[in-house]
Amino acid sequence: MPPDIILFFNISLALFRLISEISLIEIKKMIKEGIITEGMIPKINTCLDAISNGVTAVGIIDGRKPHSILFELFSDKGAGTLIRK
Repeated sequence: MPPDIILFFNISLALFRLISEISLIEIKKMIKEGIITEGMIPKINTCLDAISNGVTAVGIIDGRKPHSILFELFSDKGAGTLIRK
């Protein structure tokens, strides 16, 4: 099932290319441990806020990659990271 919200970024998110799905608890732990830092924190907080307010899943993808939205919506693996509660 595709995410309720898809966020596109124009930077390479090496951390998120390696993680296909992650939970809200795991995200918070990564922020606390300093794995997610600097400019990624506001982006991730936007995702956490959406999930905390009823969105079931948020997709994060690199919008610079050709056809990334199609891969996210129509493939079994997706094109980025799926954040779920």
